[in-house]
Amino acid sequence: MKHRRSFMYLVLVLFVLFALAACSDGGSTTTETVEVTRIVEVPGECPDVEAPTCPEVEPCPECPAVVEPVVSVVPFEAQWAGSAHADKTAEAFVHWNEDDPQEVPANCAKCHSTPGFQDFLGADGTEAGVVDNPAPIGTVITCEACHNDATLTLTSVVFPSGAEITGLGPEARCMQCHQGRASKLSVDESIANAGLAPEDVDTVSPDLGFTNIHYYAAAATQYGKLAMGGYEYDGKSYDSRFDHVEGYNTCSSCHDPHTLEVRFEDCQGCHADLRSADDLVDIRMNGSLVDYDGNGNMDEGIYYEIEGLRAILYTQMQAYATEVAGTPILYNESAYPYFFIDTNGDGEGSEDELTNDNRYNAWTPRLAKAAYNYQVSLKDPGRFAHGAKYVIQLLYDSIEDLNAAVSSPIDMTTLRRIDHGHFAGSEEAFRHWDGEEDGGIVPGTCSRCHSAAGLPLFIDEGVSIAQPASNGLACATCHNDLQEFTIREIESVPFPSGATLATDDLGSNLCISCHQGRESTVSVNRAINGLDPDTPSENLRFRNIHYFAAAVTLFGTEAKGAYEYTGQEYNGRNEHVGAFNTCNECHSTHALEVVFEECAECHETVATKDDLMNIRVERDEGNIDYDGDGDATEGIANEIATMREILFASLQAYAADVVGTPIFYNPNAYPYFFVDDNGNGVADEGESTGYNAWTPRSLTAAYNYQYTAKDPGAFAHNGQYVMQILYDSINDLGGDVTAMTRPPVAVPEAAAP
Repeated sequence: MKHRRSFMYLVLVLFVLFALAACSDGGSTTTETVEVTRIVEVPGECPDVEAPTCPEVEPCPECPAVVEPVVSVVPFEAQWAGSAHADKTAEAFVHWNEDDPQEVPANCAKCHSTPGFQDFLGADGTEAGVVDNPAPIGTVITCEACHNDATLTLTSVVFPSGAEITGLGPEARCMQCHQGRASKLSVDESIANAGLAPEDVDTVSPDLGFTNIHYYAAAATQYGKLAMGGYEYDGKSYDSRFDHVEGYNTCSSCHDPHTLEVRFEDCQGCHADLRSADDLVDIRMNGSLVDYDGNGNMDEGIYYEIEGLRAILYTQMQAYATEVAGTPILYNESAYPYFFIDTNGDGEGSEDELTNDNRYNAWTPRLAKAAYNYQVSLKDPGRFAHGAKYVIQLLYDSIEDLNAAVSSPIDMTTLRRIDHGHFAGSEEAFRHWDGEEDGGIVPGTCSRCHSAAGLPLFIDEGVSIAQPASNGLACATCHNDLQEFTIREIESVPFPSGATLATDDLGSNLCISCHQGRESTVSVNRAINGLDPDTPSENLRFRNIHYFAAAVTLFGTEAKGAYEYTGQEYNGRNEHVGAFNTCNECHSTHALEVVFEECAECHETVATKDDLMNIRVERDEGNIDYDGDGDATEGIANEIATMREILFASLQAYAADVVGTPIFYNPNAYPYFFVDDNGNGVADEGESTGYNAWTPRSLTAAYNYQYTAKDPGAFAHNGQYVMQILYDSINDLGGDVTAMTRPPVAVPEAAAP
């Protein structure tokens, strides 16, 4: 019994000790897992044990007030600190330090201070899109300027011209400031405010001054005519947004967003010959194969082409200022307001000339426009990469405009404004859809050949869908690898007639995918099916083969691109000679020009491109006078030209005598054929009604007439086939072919006896 009581006493003591241990940890929030052993009470007496008292738990100290988290290391701070955005000593941030009051004015604060940019964004609670208040001096562009709630949803930019670019990503932050502060509209407004009318283009006005686009207007250069940052002359077309390559087409994909430096190492992926960032000025792409500044050097970088054109413009500005405005002018890039009176006429700016009191004051509208573009070409240091061709067009047009007013115009015959067709982004083939309600979208029926992305999609997927309008074709249109520059492979090509054809060269198959026209014998027959040949029908309209349909000429009756008359036989593909039998063998791949120097190896009389027109190759012994003009030695091109003239005369006679509605043709105005109201055979003012009295007979002849006009190289691509088409068209209209000779149908070599 004694042992039993001792055991129970020991159990109670242990229980008390456990209780005290638990109470001693009163303020702790630590949780421990304790293994509990169940103790079975043994009946018997237990001693009285005084229950221990737990100490009071001290309350937790009050938590401090919530404060902004402190970041020990700011991401990219070191990179930013060395950038122009962080340079507290730069003129861009200290210009107002000595002003009274000492503040950054509201019209400057947006881009020259962080508070101003936040004000513009509405990140400070004010209205977005405007700057309500001046900003304090001493600020630069800090992290908070670009990283805030407002910039997270920023997707559009409004340019000084009023044009808005939407659908942007993070580059929208950069473009808010790097867009300049003026535009064509600004220059025109200053001219109007000076009270000058359009006819006063050479009138000096003391109320007219110089308009400065401002600095680092990279977005205006890149977006070209979409932003209207340059002075774009009326009646001229301009390049749109410059598209580089996928992955390097925005501000931050080409520039480090914190250091602002160009990602030069990435450039080397395609431009492998670059050794340093300084070499970027030497880049010249295969889409720039003309001598813009006329100095004879087509190996220099596009940067130097711009420099050359600007130098020519400055020379002409000086000549104009002296001769027309009556006050010599000089320019200094580092001295505001940049243009000064050349008091001694030496063309150089001395210290006493480069003063605000000596600012140029004899502006005319013509000179103000040119000076604005001169400045535009200087104030974007990366102009050669952002939008070189747009800048080139501005300079070229400024020179041309000044030429119209001086006694000794600059000879512009060696200067070039645009590139060869595939890269002429300012031209109708790529600008046709600008300004339409759909925002410049090329429809699926046109996108295959008139957008940069259309052909690759067609090759890969076999379909064509609507595409954004592009600034010409791009490298990736034909090349599937922009480091190795391998071409997209296409084994065979479908034609409008339903035929599937191919050349022996995969590269040329790319060419014929577009250079095939859009109509054929099949589509014309479908239009005239069942109609009386000589009865006008309101259901007929002119069918246009479209432009540069070289492939259907080359393949002849295999493609049936021309209208082939029932019962007649026609030549098939024109086989030239072994080494010159595809597109890329006769034309330079990028410039598209005929490699006429190679032609001279066989055609000894060819010394220039124009000499190609005189080539004559006979399939049979002896010369044949195809056009019946008595000259059987002239080039095939001339034989075709005469037959075209006879065809059109026959068409006019048929329209007037048989149909009763005279017709005329204008190759530069859609729909090309018009009603000749007075029957004089030419386009007169006011005659703009599209021809509306088509018969099947006149329609087929007109179709062939247009076909032979829209392939400039038809005489070389398949001259015999073209003459067969012309002969049959004249004959079908009832024209006189008695003196002509229809070319015989060539027998394919495989079928020849």
